[in-house]
Amino acid sequence: MKQAFSIALLLFSSYFFAQARPVETVYFEFDKFTLYDEQVQTIIDFIKKADTTKIESIQIYGYCDDRGANDYNFELSKNRVITVQNILTENGFNKNKIVIIEGRGRIIVQKDRVENLSETRSKNRRVDLFIVKKNSFGKGIYTSFQESHKVGDRIYLDNILFALGSSKLTEQSKKELDAIALLLQQQKTMEFEIRGHVCCTPSHYQDAIDKDTQERKLSLNRAKNVYRYLINKGINSLRMHYVGSGNKFPLGQGEALDRRVEFIILKI
Repeated sequence: MKQAFSIALLLFSSYFFAQARPVETVYFEFDKFTLYDEQVQTIIDFIKKADTTKIESIQIYGYCDDRGANDYNFELSKNRVITVQNILTENGFNKNKIVIIEGRGRIIVQKDRVENLSETRSKNRRVDLFIVKKNSFGKGIYTSFQESHKVGDRIYLDNILFALGSSKLTEQSKKELDAIALLLQQQKTMEFEIRGHVCCTPSHYQDAIDKDTQERKLSLNRAKNVYRYLINKGINSLRMHYVGSGNKFPLGQGEALDRRVEFIILKI
């Protein structure tokens, strides 16, 4: 294990220049979640130019400026994301490729350190679109950190697995995450997606039932529990997000490895 994390440290320091940036951004008026025609056209143009054969998934994140209550702004940012999602699907973008839609609420600014507060606030009333490029499920999947990685690689550790029907972290998984959290605290530029999976579910269901919550959100709950654990260990929530992938991506290496959570590198 120590060797794996030493390799991870080398990876982080050697590939700091690789970055994940929004492929498109649209902006909203104050307190609105509808878009002007010009911004709608920006999304339509994005769809026309996008080569979906090279896109594995798209992620949509919404934000607000720093005015207003937290709960109100979370709801507003979520509605902005839904607006963009609807424009994408109504204009022919494959809805199955939209794997994350998340309203992140307001962006806090230090007013005494901002030269143009009005302009800064206007830029924070936005929705960002990110793309994860398609990656072979045979290549680019690792059980430990490698000497050479690229944005889009998948990494899962053998100890972050779950019992059948459960989203609870085992003690072994917590120890693994403790070590990962220490690395992430040192390597503050790394951003990643936490993606949960399930096994043993009939094909007519996309996800399995979490026996603790009785929700058919087992893969999502697995990813969420990893996300929450890392937050409790001091990892900034803005560096990561989580998504449930259900039974769509089996590794073909046994049921245990399909009850997993993967880390997908978005930024080094």
